[in-house]
Amino acid sequence: MEAGPPSKAVAPPALLGKYELGRLLGRGTFAKVYYAQAVDGGGAAVAVKVIEKASVAASMQHRVLREISAMSRLQHHPNVLRLHEVMATRSKIFLVMELAAGGDLLSVVSRRGRLPEAAAHHYFRQLVSALRFCHARGVAHRDLKLANLLIDGAGYLKVSDFGLSSLAEQRHGGDGLLRTACGSPSYAAPEVVQRGGYDGARADAWSCGVVLYAMLAGRLPFDDGNLAVMYRKIYNGEYQFPAWFSPAAKRVISGLLDPDPETRLPLDALQELPWCKEFSAPDSGGVVFSGDGGAAPAAPINAFDIISLSSGLNLSRLFEQGTTKSFTSAGGALATILGRIAGEEEQSEFGKAPPEGVAAVPELKPPGGGWRVFEGFPWSGPRDMVSGCAG
Repeated sequence: MEAGPPSKAVAPPALLGKYELGRLLGRGTFAKVYYAQAVDGGGAAVAVKVIEKASVAASMQHRVLREISAMSRLQHHPNVLRLHEVMATRSKIFLVMELAAGGDLLSVVSRRGRLPEAAAHHYFRQLVSALRFCHARGVAHRDLKLANLLIDGAGYLKVSDFGLSSLAEQRHGGDGLLRTACGSPSYAAPEVVQRGGYDGARADAWSCGVVLYAMLAGRLPFDDGNLAVMYRKIYNGEYQFPAWFSPAAKRVISGLLDPDPETRLPLDALQELPWCKEFSAPDSGGVVFSGDGGAAPAAPINAFDIISLSSGLNLSRLFEQGTTKSFTSAGGALATILGRIAGEEEQSEFGKAPPEGVAAVPELKPPGGGWRVFEGFPWSGPRDMVSGCAG
C-alpha cells in the first residue's frame, strides 16, 4: 500500500487572528513577554506583552494604563520602544511592541563586566536624547535602570517600561512637583525618597548618572547589603570612581549624581561637556544631544483608535470582563483618548503601612524629613539590580 501524502504542520492559532506567538522572552510581576510574528505583512517580528487581568490588583491597574498612555505620546523617537497596538479579550490584555532583539543593558553589562568608554557613550547619548524627548512631552520615566534599557537588532538603545512614569496632567498642587516615591531604590535620586516634592526630569537625570556609572564600572555606585547605609550614601552622594574612569567621564557623572537637585547637571546641559562631544560616531539616525531635543516630530503622533468601543468610553475599560477590544496605532484622536484617562493625584505615603509585596524604606532619617515607601516591584536588595556584574 502506498503511503499517503505527508501531513502538513499545523500552524499555531494566531492571537486574535493577527499574531503568532512564539517563545517566551521574559516575565514580570503580572505580565509575560513573547516573541511573535504578524500573520500578514511579511511576518514582521514583534514582542507581545500578555497581561492577565485577574493578576493585576485594582490598585495596580493604573500602571498598565499609564504605560499605554505614555508610550502612545512617545511614538516617534528612535530610542523609545514603540507600541504598535493594544488588544484585549475577556481575560487578557496584549501590548504589541517593537522587538528589541539584543536584550537589555543589564545582561550586556553582566556578561562583559563593564563596557568600554566608547560603547557606554554610544548608549548614553541615545538615552539622554530619548529622555529629553520624553520630558519635552511631559513624561518623566521614574524607573530608569539597566534592565529597562533594551537593545535592538542593530545595536541601538530603546527606553522601555513606562509603568511608573508620570504624565504632565498628573502633577497637581500648583508647583508641578511629584510626590510618590517609585522605581528601583539603587537608582533613585535622594529627593525621591525624602519628604516633599521632586522634579521628575531632575530625578531622571540622577538615574542617568547611575546608569552611566554602572556601564563604565560594571557595578552600581550605591550598593550595600545594609539598606540604611546605602540610603545614607545616596543622600550624601558617597561613591568612589574606579581608576579607569577618564576625567571627562567623571565630570559628567559628578554633575548628574549631585545630591542637590537644584545644582544637579540638567540633561539639556550635557551637550556642552567635553565627554559628550568626544566620540563622533553617529547614533540613532542623528538624534543625539544637539538640536532642541523637544521639537514636535514632523509627522503627527499616532494615536490608538478605539475600534470597538462606543464614544465616551476610556482605556480603563480594558480591565472589564467584557468583549474583545482593539486599539491600533492607525489614526484616531490622541487628545480625546488620553484626556479620558484619569490622572490620579500623586499621594504621599508617609505614615501608612506599605502594601503587601512592596518594599518599605528603612527608618533612616535624613535632615529635613524621613524616607518614604516605594511604589514598585518587590525586590530583595540593592545587589539584585546589577546581579552578576564584576566589581
